Amino acid sequence: MSKNQRLRTSVRAILAASAAVLLSASGGLAADPPKPAQIVVNDSGGAMQNAMKKAFYDEFEKRYGIKVVATSPVDLGKLRAMVQSGNVEWTVTEIGGQDAILAEESGLLAPLDLKIIDLSRYPKHTQNRKHVFPKGVYSTVMGYRTDVFKEGNRPQNWADFWNVQKFPGPRTMQNAPVDNLEFALIADGVPMDKLYPLDLDRAFKKLDQIKKHVAVWWTTGAQSAQVLIDKEAVLGTAWNGRYYVPISQGAPLKIEWNQGVMKESAFGIPKGAKDAYWGQKFLALVAEAKPQGVYANIIGYPGLNLDAINYTDEKLKPFLPTSPENFPKQFWTDLAWWKKNGPAVQERWQRWMLQK
Repeated sequence: MSKNQRLRTSVRAILAASAAVLLSASGGLAADPPKPAQIVVNDSGGAMQNAMKKAFYDEFEKRYGIKVVATSPVDLGKLRAMVQSGNVEWTVTEIGGQDAILAEESGLLAPLDLKIIDLSRYPKHTQNRKHVFPKGVYSTVMGYRTDVFKEGNRPQNWADFWNVQKFPGPRTMQNAPVDNLEFALIADGVPMDKLYPLDLDRAFKKLDQIKKHVAVWWTTGAQSAQVLIDKEAVLGTAWNGRYYVPISQGAPLKIEWNQGVMKESAFGIPKGAKDAYWGQKFLALVAEAKPQGVYANIIGYPGLNLDAINYTDEKLKPFLPTSPENFPKQFWTDLAWWKKNGPAVQERWQRWMLQK
């Protein structure tokens, strides 16, 4: 090889290397970080976990060759302990209600990478989230057995729920103040748009009336519907998707959407999570319209991608909290109020539960 040929070869090599460095720095052809064998997603378990697997986990494994290990339940205290100890086991965790706001303000969540996660087809108020990924919308609603309450004599509001003479039988409610305080106040005559700030004394006084009729205080989403299926109770509360699954399988249950309370469900990446990049990629997949449609078709919880409706079965739409028929009947939880007052209210709830 001549001296000029060697010079030209060296120049080409230098230019190629420089181009690779520039492309990598700009993100143009930058390679993904090494793939881990697995990521860990912490979710609510039960039917929701099964739907997550079919809609998101299986697709992530197929697309990236990375196994998704699912754990449950959702636990803010455990998230805090993990982050503070530096021993974070979860790559992504579901996180709900005021806990999401609290986790963000407490520095427990890593920032979302919106260059990876596309929220452009989401409602405007969710497009610039910094730490809390808007997974979807769900409602806490009333459910009852249709073989107990026949057509023409079925509960239609929270006043009916409290009316044990007209609608007799054991109830089931969540072992938590959130939602129950709102339902108690509505049953006592407070309009949905006048609930906040909550009148705690009035709410607990109304709850005193129903307490002895609550056979099961449920603690997990899976339990909430199973109590009705097993007929331990004939009337209860649950997240809407927990009723949708058994209803779709033929269980004699019905949802009453009137005066339901809506919340935004969320995901977050714990601060200090291992393989956080792949957590961002997982959330990017969850943000896509098609898997959101698959998820809704299974569990009855809609995502917030506005195009997901194109992948949703027509028969499902009456079971969605965001449907034109159901949405106007409901109200939104005031997460800011619960974030500010939640700890003190929870302490009062625990004392109330111990009272006979």
